[in-house]
Amino acid sequence: MTTAILPALASMPAHAWGPGHGPGWFFLFPLFWILLIGFFIFFSRRMYWRHRVQGDPMGAEGVLRERYARGEIDETEYRQRLEVLRANRK
Repeated sequence: MTTAILPALASMPAHAWGPGHGPGWFFLFPLFWILLIGFFIFFSRRMYWRHRVQGDPMGAEGVLRERYARGEIDETEYRQRLEVLRANRK
């Protein structure tokens, strides 16, 4: 009797969706790649705009910011020099 049941059980699917891992994997892999590409684009644009707005960290404004942060120059001198740098850029 068991020899007649085993081939019948072996041909039956393991669950209602048939052989395989179910329908969830069909949506999970594309969602994973969409999220991964989306995060890459988001962080790339964020880094691009951050460097564009702040400028080159070792440029003239960067050096001026560092000197002001270390206390080598006061606020009025910082603002005056920053104004001169930005006026010469135009």
